Amino acid sequence: MTISAYTYVRNGLAMGYPFIQSILSVIDIVDDFVVVLGDSTDCSREAIDALKSPKIRVLDTVWDMQLKTGGKLFAQQSNLGLAEMKGDWVIHIQADEVFHENDTTKLLDYIKRYDSNPRVEGLLFPFLNFRGDYNHIHTGRKAHRFEIRAFRNNPLIRAYRDSQGFRKFSSEEAYRQNEKGNKLRVVKIDVPVFHYNFVRSPKQMKEKTIFFQKFFHEGEELEKKIRSLQEFDYNQVDKLEKFDGDHPKSMASIIANKDWDFVYDAKKAKISLRHQFLNKIEDWTGYRIGEYKNYKLVK
Repeated sequence: MTISAYTYVRNGLAMGYPFIQSILSVIDIVDDFVVVLGDSTDCSREAIDALKSPKIRVLDTVWDMQLKTGGKLFAQQSNLGLAEMKGDWVIHIQADEVFHENDTTKLLDYIKRYDSNPRVEGLLFPFLNFRGDYNHIHTGRKAHRFEIRAFRNNPLIRAYRDSQGFRKFSSEEAYRQNEKGNKLRVVKIDVPVFHYNFVRSPKQMKEKTIFFQKFFHEGEELEKKIRSLQEFDYNQVDKLEKFDGDHPKSMASIIANKDWDFVYDAKKAKISLRHQFLNKIEDWTGYRIGEYKNYKLVK
């Protein structure tokens, strides 16, 4: 059994992505790793080359901004990486996601365990969505708690929507025709993904937010979104909780160089009455009503 992995990134250093840490967090358990590198103007290519790993191969791409609406470009970049996968299993790790060094052997063991079970098409990972700083995680209803990040290498599996998840399609034509496809059958594993999507200085976070708004809005709607962005406020969120665990060692230098302060103020939380009610039900039952699930759990 062999395992391939891939990520995609563009201007990773300039945008504050820990993409080098992402690569390093799985490189030891995979047979090859493909970096789909968009047309970058920073030193992202040099940073990848400096790793000097024989397992890493860079696939150079040019981002087609005609595909930006609806996040289609991200799915396209993800699928370019998928097409290069040679292993029996695929690990997809995005440029702001890192695995803890204490969990990689466990992840490898899970893949080996379920490789012989044809009912299992993929593995479902819990997410630690950091926001504001490295001591707070987003746990509100707008945070995705679980995502597929490892699955069998099947040519009919493609990135779904904006590359948040994956689905299996009946044919390549069905995918091009925007059919919904089938959710993957997965098992939930206890290997968390450390997701550093909202951990940057407020200035850099504002720049990143403006840039990515262009992939989901256009025209007057886009201009309105940009005008509404003043200084980025990490407290404009539904719910944060304290994180007291250990971060991956590879993140140590990045965390040490944090140059902004964040104080969580729960009073600034923006939670609708409906979500307040649903949160209480979740607190009582442990079940999140209406949660989006792009997968089917195998029992």
